[in-house]
Amino acid sequence: MPEFRIEGISTAGKAIQGVIEAENGRVAKQKAQQMASQRKFRLMRILPRATFLYKVQRGAEKPIIGEQKAFSREEVQDALSKMGFRILSVRKKLLNLKLKPPHAEIVTFVRVSADLIRQKLPYNEILQLMVNDIENKTLRDAIKEINNELKQGKDSEKVFVKQEAVLGKFAAHMLGLASKSGNMAEIYDSTAKFLERKAEFRKNLKSALIMPAVTLIALFGACVYYVGFIFPDMAEVFVRLKVDMRQFPMTWASLQFSYFMQENILLILIITLIPILFAARFFSTEKGRFIRDKYIWRIPVLGSLLHKMAIEIFCRVFYALYSGAGENIDVIKMAAEACGNKYMEHQIKTIAVPMMIERGSGITEAFEACGVFTKTAISRFHSGAETGTVKHTALQLAEYYERETSYKMRNAIDFIQLQVNLIIMVVLTALTLVSSETAAFHPSTAPGGH
Repeated sequence: MPEFRIEGISTAGKAIQGVIEAENGRVAKQKAQQMASQRKFRLMRILPRATFLYKVQRGAEKPIIGEQKAFSREEVQDALSKMGFRILSVRKKLLNLKLKPPHAEIVTFVRVSADLIRQKLPYNEILQLMVNDIENKTLRDAIKEINNELKQGKDSEKVFVKQEAVLGKFAAHMLGLASKSGNMAEIYDSTAKFLERKAEFRKNLKSALIMPAVTLIALFGACVYYVGFIFPDMAEVFVRLKVDMRQFPMTWASLQFSYFMQENILLILIITLIPILFAARFFSTEKGRFIRDKYIWRIPVLGSLLHKMAIEIFCRVFYALYSGAGENIDVIKMAAEACGNKYMEHQIKTIAVPMMIERGSGITEAFEACGVFTKTAISRFHSGAETGTVKHTALQLAEYYERETSYKMRNAIDFIQLQVNLIIMVVLTALTLVSSETAAFHPSTAPGGH
């Protein structure tokens, strides 16, 4: 997470300085103003931690070019001067774009780290090996920064959370907790499995939705172009021959639709595009994602798979962090956040968690009350609670739903592709019938024909 330095003056005239973390400059300003109001000091400025490019030289040696993160140019100059360098230039890096690394790179980092931890290799050596081998610059720099800060004795959870923009929110939190836990390799394994399953499910979901959607959009566009612009030129032959087009009902209907499209093309585009743009904007908001996730489970074929996938992810995180002690309320909250469904997260946090804290309800009763778990999941959690094997039950549920969703996803892809093929067949059949109707016309049927 980006860092910002706050500079201010107290009521006694003393300089005040501090560092905060925020998603962006606007949020940093809000936090700084709130802090200034609470601690009674005047806020002077907020400096983001940026990257500076420098060129220095020591004696007659060859100039050295490098980069350093700092809050100001003066800070870099002071540090280099203390190291005995003659400063040739220091300038702020204008473009410091950090593209999120490919998901596969993050999975590889977590999976390889888990394997090396099991081999009892020191963690700082593991991170150094990853820094040397990872090709993606953004991920490499993030791991290098993590390694340096851990060597300085900083809190591991805070160190990893700072990199959630690179690693992802869930992975950053899990890896941060792993360093504090007694089962580091197991948490790394569970995190890698979670990331792999999420990537696999997204890939299958794209196969199930994107290609059929592209095919249907292309088919729709081709039909609109044919009916709106190509077909009228063909049908004009009948008009010039003064043929009563009503004797060719499909051709007449297609021609009327073509005229309507040509006359109202702008209106049609507005009516079509505005709802799409509005929906895209709305579903990118917090409220929109909540409403989308609340009803997405009702979608035929795919809805059930998305529901069970969310439960699978919840159970994997729950299994990785659950210890059977009172602090597992935080584990349940984190598992809810990781499941990827805002509605499920809301129900667990606002219904299940308060029931467990305020009323002392058991895990089964609380999960059943929030209404987001299947009967199978509730039944298994009930058995686990009675036998004291809730943690193991969560793993069983995760593996059960992994197998079920993997098998049913393949069936769903086949079903959707079949439906798309049927739609294509219907459309092509309709176009063929229209074309065959016009082909049945003979000039002798026209007025004045011989």
